[in-house]
Amino acid sequence: MAANRLAMPAGRTPNPLESPSSSTRQAASAADWNWKARFEAYNRLQAAAADLGEKLPIPEIVAVGGQSDGKSSLLEALLGFRFNLREVEMGTRRPLVLQMVHDPTAHDPRCRFKEEDSEEYGSPLVVATEIADVIKQRTQSHLQKIQAAVSSEPIFMRAEYAHCPNLTVIDTPGLVLKPMKGEPDTTPEEILSMVKSIASPPHRLLLFLQQSSVEWRSSLWLDTIREIDPSFRRTIIIVSKFDNRLKEVSERWEIDSYLSASGYLGDNIHPFFVALPNDRGTTTDEGFRSRICQVDIDVLRHLQEKVKGGFSEEKYAPYIGFSCLRKHLESEIQKRYKEAVPATLALLEERCIGVSEDLSRLESKLQATSDVSQLRRSATLHVASICRHLHHLLVGAADLDPELWGLTTEEEQKHSGIVRWPGITIALEPANFSLKLYGGAAFERVIHEFHCAAYSMKCPPLSREKVANIPVARAEKGRCSGLTMVAADIARAAARSFLAPLIDTACDRLAFILQSLFELAMECSRNHDSRLDNQNAEDMDGYVGFLAAVRRSYYKFVEDLSKQCKQTVRHHLDSVTSPYYHFPGVTFLDLSDSGSVLELPGDSIGGKKKGNGNMIDGGAKKKHATMPAYANTNSNHHSNDIPGADDLVSKSGSSYSSICSIYAQYFAKMREVLIERSVPCELNSGFLTPWHERLFLALGFELFAVKDDKFMNMFVAPGAVDAIQNERESLLKHQKTFVSCLNEFKNISSTL
Repeated sequence: MAANRLAMPAGRTPNPLESPSSSTRQAASAADWNWKARFEAYNRLQAAAADLGEKLPIPEIVAVGGQSDGKSSLLEALLGFRFNLREVEMGTRRPLVLQMVHDPTAHDPRCRFKEEDSEEYGSPLVVATEIADVIKQRTQSHLQKIQAAVSSEPIFMRAEYAHCPNLTVIDTPGLVLKPMKGEPDTTPEEILSMVKSIASPPHRLLLFLQQSSVEWRSSLWLDTIREIDPSFRRTIIIVSKFDNRLKEVSERWEIDSYLSASGYLGDNIHPFFVALPNDRGTTTDEGFRSRICQVDIDVLRHLQEKVKGGFSEEKYAPYIGFSCLRKHLESEIQKRYKEAVPATLALLEERCIGVSEDLSRLESKLQATSDVSQLRRSATLHVASICRHLHHLLVGAADLDPELWGLTTEEEQKHSGIVRWPGITIALEPANFSLKLYGGAAFERVIHEFHCAAYSMKCPPLSREKVANIPVARAEKGRCSGLTMVAADIARAAARSFLAPLIDTACDRLAFILQSLFELAMECSRNHDSRLDNQNAEDMDGYVGFLAAVRRSYYKFVEDLSKQCKQTVRHHLDSVTSPYYHFPGVTFLDLSDSGSVLELPGDSIGGKKKGNGNMIDGGAKKKHATMPAYANTNSNHHSNDIPGADDLVSKSGSSYSSICSIYAQYFAKMREVLIERSVPCELNSGFLTPWHERLFLALGFELFAVKDDKFMNMFVAPGAVDAIQNERESLLKHQKTFVSCLNEFKNISSTL
């Protein structure tokens, strides 16, 4: 009987007839050796994972339960000594990762905490009772720092002791229904979410604790466990404080009904029923362990002697008492360790390969810092690749998805920060304005948008004061001009004033198009290298300083093109608006005294819209104006016949109307020449021709025509070599540890 076995004196001599055979003892000894070897291997792997900050799917135990359900007392029982964790108010508010290491030489417990924000463990604590103080202090300090009531940042503790098993247990904050006084209302939900996150990984075994005073049908947290592990395949249910329940039963049917969980868990789910010492008077660790054994004996004796008819010992005795639970945990972990060996072996092989690749990458970086010529070659090839993809994108390549990388006209305006054209108040809709374009297509769309903007501009209004002041000013300089010259001068000034901002805006928009190609070219280059899987090519993505320098040089090159293009187009604007510019096929006549007909192509003031309202007819249009002449061709003649301001705007306004008409025609003709002939051609040649011819040379001169020390500044920041060396040392430590663990698990796998 289970009760008799537990109550048997330790010194009892077993019956020789019951002694196993020699072969059985040898088999058991071999199995025990393999089990210890696996334990030690996983123990070292767990320690290595904790030291290196690695997250490995090693079998672990997660303790889950409500507040005051006995998780901390269970941890003390597993450890074999008390450290008063349950004296900390409301238990832990952070997860406690407790790694128990069975060390037969550790007659006194050695407990160490991993330093916060470090992979190093501190010095062993001399007094075990200091453990609770450290946990409390670290929890309060961390919560105060992050201004929160709970935190998922774990506290790591390693305990080495001769009386504890090899287990890793994660103690979670107790589940609660209501927050404590002064805590946020969301505290219960935060704890629940944290516990679910910790318990969800499938390699973790759940220990769900529930007080014996809780009826199965009214369990608060059993449904939460079902959400995490619906079939309870990796859940061990523990009924804590079982001695309190025993006081309430007196009949066999009562205790058997309770031990069977009344059908709430299913036929194959067997909870464990545990009672632990509730007195805190025991001072020695040995006395504490003795009390645990004595409580187990007392519980079984109570069931046998104090319950009428006893209980179904054969069915339930293996699940009653802490010793049975500990034995089951060790057996379950042993089974899971054995099952996990193949997967762990594969994972270690993968980690070793990954660490070796990372080491090779760092070795290449360290070598590159000393091999400037090789780095120059790799950097040159990388810049050449970017320039090549920039050219392809501008001539019309569609390597990238326009839905992801293209922009509509509205998006382009928003991203560039240029949301409108100067002097244009209506919405422009150039060709393909709603399509997501990039590269050459977007460049051509901006050219067309500029065309629409220029023809959407109305001829600036002309005031009588402006007309009247020009002849007066000329008379003061001793020159004489007719109505035609007056109108032409005003038109030239208006063209320069209103068209120049449009030209500058067009240059800025086109510069944005070209600059935005850099990210697309980088993506194309990465995709191209990935498809080729070129192992010999140097990976430049890690050189952030170099890539930033390439970007700056490219942006500067485009900005310089924009400045040069603005100057060139402004020169054409000045040329067309010059008094000496000759409009091909058009003769501008001064007016005679008797009046004559002036023939000019153009449009009226304000223009005539065509299409969707975004363009003005730029075609030739004859306009007839009959005006009296005030001109005298002799520029040295000064007499009272030169008209003054009053004369010019008099005569029923006929002179003013004529000037306005001629002014509008001059403005339209100059706009037509600029927009249809000069500006688009110069925008294309000013940006694209030098862009295609000089891009690589400009970037190469900017980046590579420098001394080695300045060149290396793009790749090696101050202290970068030391950082790489430190990372290399850390990876070497990883590699050594993983290789050692890998060899150990290879030996273990050969015995399975």
